[in-house]
Amino acid sequence: MGVQHISNRSGRQSQKWSRRGILAALGAVPAGAALAGCSSSADASASTDDKGATASVKSATKKATITVTPVSGTKKADFASPVEVTVADGTLASVTVAGNDGSSLSGTFNDAKTKWTSAKNPYSGTKYTVTAKAQGATDETVATFTTKSPGETFIGYFTPEADSTSGVGMPVSLNFTHAVTDRAAVQKAITVTAEPAVEIVGHWFSDTRLDFRPETYWAKGTKITLSLALKDVESSDGVYGVQSKEVTFHIGREQISTVDLSTKQMVVKRDGATYASYPVSGGNAQHTTWSGIMVISERFKQTRMESSTVGLGDEYDISDVPHAQRLTTSGTFVHGNYWASTSVFGSQNTSHGCVGLHDAKGANDSSVAGYKFYESSMLGDVVIVKNSGEKTVEASNGLNGWNLSWADWKAGSAV
Repeated sequence: MGVQHISNRSGRQSQKWSRRGILAALGAVPAGAALAGCSSSADASASTDDKGATASVKSATKKATITVTPVSGTKKADFASPVEVTVADGTLASVTVAGNDGSSLSGTFNDAKTKWTSAKNPYSGTKYTVTAKAQGATDETVATFTTKSPGETFIGYFTPEADSTSGVGMPVSLNFTHAVTDRAAVQKAITVTAEPAVEIVGHWFSDTRLDFRPETYWAKGTKITLSLALKDVESSDGVYGVQSKEVTFHIGREQISTVDLSTKQMVVKRDGATYASYPVSGGNAQHTTWSGIMVISERFKQTRMESSTVGLGDEYDISDVPHAQRLTTSGTFVHGNYWASTSVFGSQNTSHGCVGLHDAKGANDSSVAGYKFYESSMLGDVVIVKNSGEKTVEASNGLNGWNLSWADWKAGSAV
């Protein structure tokens, strides 16, 4: 069967084709051309490049993810670990950590700037707001958390009082309300500095007492600063400090009084020059007075003295002892005495261990030695007793650490 005739006049192909003609026409088409009708190699390559470009754009615009530790919303966060901020798929541009108590935590980035760590741990019982931003980001990440409060706490009661003026022998003494196991941690959190500057070292007398002093007495006019950074310092298992404060003390004039119980005289020196001399009476042979360097730690215009409080039964009970100044915790005072004969002072040692000066009942007679010495004295003044027939007072018995050599004093430091 032949192909149907096509009219030259109409230019249109006849509507009828034979099966053989169709097959012949298909057979005449090159194989490559038939494949090209679906897709060309050039088109396939272009399609692959487009997909790669799309993937590249998605990777470049992947959003940085910032994570804060402790987790935002935590109500009882640990305060024994630093705050950490990390970022994935980016770098950190800035981090701030602010507490509701007005404090802030500074910190440092790692080299890649993918992690920030606070330099100090957060404080207990404090709400913190962390604000962090990734490099190139328009939005900030804000997280909040609150640290838990410690179960048990301790504080240190300090001597002398803030803003007070004391004599040159006054140490800085702290007594803690809980026994301290980690002495080094507690001592590192306490600093004592002086103007003019001098080396100051701490000495532990017990697990509840820590004193600070220089090698020799303070210089007159010294300004002393005590800094307590004890908040959240763990002194023993589960017991934390709560103090974060700074206080100052001042040293006044230098007054050092020397009591010689062989001559029964007390010589008072003020800034190196003799200021006064008084006849005294010390402890008798059965109740000798401690010898050594002692510091006035308490002062009373009048006070009651009762023998039972110092282990002497009912030997005495005097309700109005005038001008009493404490030298030891165990009960040694330098005080006025109105009940003994005037002739005793300067000639006999008749007391139960205290140093007595002639005085008047009522503590108002300004002409007597007891009144004069009291009025010339202040807390922290030094009283040295010698030739008493008694051994040197223990350094821990009162504020009397000056009886230790500098080497022995420094040996009691935990840092």
